[in-house]
Amino acid sequence: MNSHPWGEPGQEGPVTVAQLADFAADAFGDAEALVDGEVRWSFARVRDEVHAAARAAVAHGVGPGDRVAVWAPNSRQWITAALGAVSVGAVLVPLNTRYKAAEAADIVRRSGAQVLFTERGFLGTDYVAMLTASGEDLGQLRSIVVLRGDATEDAVPWDAYLAAGEAVPDAERSARAAAVRPEDLSDILYTSGTTGRPKGVMITHEQTLRVFGTWSRTVTLRPGDRYLLVNPFFHTFGYKAGVLACLLSGATMLPEPVYDTDRILSRVAEEKVSVLMGPPTVFHGLIRHPRRAEHDLTSLRLAGTGAATIPAELIEEIRQALGAQDVFTAYGLSESAGVVSVCPVDADARTLALTVGPALPGTELRIVDADGRVLPPGQPGEVVVRGYHVMLGYLDDPEATARAIDADGWLHTGDVGVLDERGYLSITDRLKDMYVVGGFNAYPAEVENTLRGHPDIAEVAVVGAPDDRLGEVGVAFVVPEDGARPTQADLTGWARERLANFKVPRHFRLVPELPRNAGGKILKGELRRAARERHGH
Repeated sequence: MNSHPWGEPGQEGPVTVAQLADFAADAFGDAEALVDGEVRWSFARVRDEVHAAARAAVAHGVGPGDRVAVWAPNSRQWITAALGAVSVGAVLVPLNTRYKAAEAADIVRRSGAQVLFTERGFLGTDYVAMLTASGEDLGQLRSIVVLRGDATEDAVPWDAYLAAGEAVPDAERSARAAAVRPEDLSDILYTSGTTGRPKGVMITHEQTLRVFGTWSRTVTLRPGDRYLLVNPFFHTFGYKAGVLACLLSGATMLPEPVYDTDRILSRVAEEKVSVLMGPPTVFHGLIRHPRRAEHDLTSLRLAGTGAATIPAELIEEIRQALGAQDVFTAYGLSESAGVVSVCPVDADARTLALTVGPALPGTELRIVDADGRVLPPGQPGEVVVRGYHVMLGYLDDPEATARAIDADGWLHTGDVGVLDERGYLSITDRLKDMYVVGGFNAYPAEVENTLRGHPDIAEVAVVGAPDDRLGEVGVAFVVPEDGARPTQADLTGWARERLANFKVPRHFRLVPELPRNAGGKILKGELRRAARERHGH
């Protein structure tokens, strides 16, 4: 294999995802690579399983550049089906398991997917039946492969798919893998669609491996780590910062199809899990669990989080209550191949809570005003990033691509941020989440961060809602701490002591939980709708 910038100088590494399973087998051999239920595979076994899935893809007529979609929860079959197809030149299109038939069909159709890997029976959902009964236009889709669950006349069972590959010579598979180039597309990940229907982000093999090789070293992922993969594989965090990072680093993969706090505690104890990553709610749930002390969590070493503003107290609790001394926060988006910046694992709790660290090595990061002028440290503006990991563009959408990436190659993230004197980035809000109260800009994340300090508030999300007098006002959706019932007057008075008047939400609504997508992000669009309906607009 050729040397590659993801490795240290002089270190050999894979240049395409097609070479990744072979690289991991050569580097880590008989070490345990995967634990899925009763199944335990070494890195050598993962390579063999990926090769078998690759030969099956060839037998199934999957050619270079063909799109293959995966609509299924985390499992070893997801990993081998995806890597097998990608290793013979296919382009991976992961689908969110929470999609309804129309949403899945839309992406299958627009991506040009020819093969769909899915399941029957996950959480009572029959994805095959849901799709075939919907009557939706599936575009170029010619076959459905059932990874787990009984097959139907509309689909090919996983065992039969693999069996067909036995007739394909391994030399043909090997030649197909060798023909994959670093600059070829490796995947198209559809953004969550907060600004309309999801857009397909095009990323190459080289971008993916370089980013997650660098990321893995930065967060200290290493051979012998045991990584509980609770983030869904259809998300960059689950697939790339999970599966691919483990294969690059020699860490053991422990896929989890569903997030369940009781199960996570048991798995950490039983499997001596050392690495856990997820949104802050994952760690909050573990720390607050009434039976946490009954489980041996001493194996935990590394914890990673992001996706929201994080209280410094939570960082301290992860280190003290869970025992994970190495904690990092990070920031990224699909359009930057998943990563923009990472805060080092040995940073103090305040730095980890208030920043997402410096730019990933090899990339540039700036804060700019509405006219594109670079702002000095301490001044908030839009976060823009430039470098090798910026997407090729949005699939079949040159206009949206041109809006996102300017003529000088800067990716405009749509996030509001501040750089400090060290070059550490703080994300303060989304541009589109900002609302204007009587002519003053209000940033929800700043308000949320202050409100989280209230002793009766477990979680909070703030959105803008129309107001006849002020144009917009803040509405805070509050999840109270167990047993607490804070009043509107109490919360308003408390916030007024700590925030400028225009920043204080005009309405506080107590809710049992906040709506989130499968990646853990709060669905602000749903909250805005609820706020508008409740307050007469």
